[in-house]
Amino acid sequence: MFLTVLTRKPRSWSRLKAIVINAGMLSLMVANPVLAQEKIMKTLTVTGRGTEMAATSLAQIRLGVEAQGKTANEVQQEVARRSNSVVTLLKARNVERLETTGINLNPTYRYDSGTQTLTGYTASNIVSFRVATEKAGSLLDDAVKAGATRIDSVSFVASDAAIATAQKAALRKATQNAQEQADAVLSALGLVSKDIVSIQIGAAFTPPPRPVFAEIDALKKAAAAPTPVIGGDQQVEASVTLQISY
Repeated sequence: MFLTVLTRKPRSWSRLKAIVINAGMLSLMVANPVLAQEKIMKTLTVTGRGTEMAATSLAQIRLGVEAQGKTANEVQQEVARRSNSVVTLLKARNVERLETTGINLNPTYRYDSGTQTLTGYTASNIVSFRVATEKAGSLLDDAVKAGATRIDSVSFVASDAAIATAQKAALRKATQNAQEQADAVLSALGLVSKDIVSIQIGAAFTPPPRPVFAEIDALKKAAAAPTPVIGGDQQVEASVTLQISY
């Protein structure tokens, strides 16, 4: 009696082999979770802030002409005449960023026992400009002589170059502040910083200058001597956010 042995591999052998291999890999991944998922990076995020002062060298001024009269045409013509005289002076002094910021014409009324009576009109023309701080005092005096009847505000700003330099210094301080915060926290926890994963720079912020208001009557009284105008410093702020692994 003879026993016949078949040596041909079944058609599903390769498929069976693949299943066995995949099962082996699955068991390996379950035994070692590190291979199943990427290790989560531990990071600390801190935001540092820095402030730098920039010396101001420019005066930002808003002044204008205001007049009152019986008719709108009369008032408007008077304001136009005085405004042209003031603007001519400002252009002759080569002021910077000269622009009109307001033109107004409004009726004025008298109220008597609930009755409204038109008494005339008030008109104004306001301009703004920049000038070197050391020239601002004498220019204000001359503007009043030329016809200006109101000074809305005088504020002080640094030049673009000075602000750019201050912004860089503020960013350096903000970066150092963020690094110091991270070192303090990690040291307190007994941890050691490794790499800086990301850096975010906040836009440098320059608060608007605080205006200084001037009384027109005081300027008229000071006609014998230039009005003293003294600038100061302008603050520039910056922030930097660091993400540090540990």
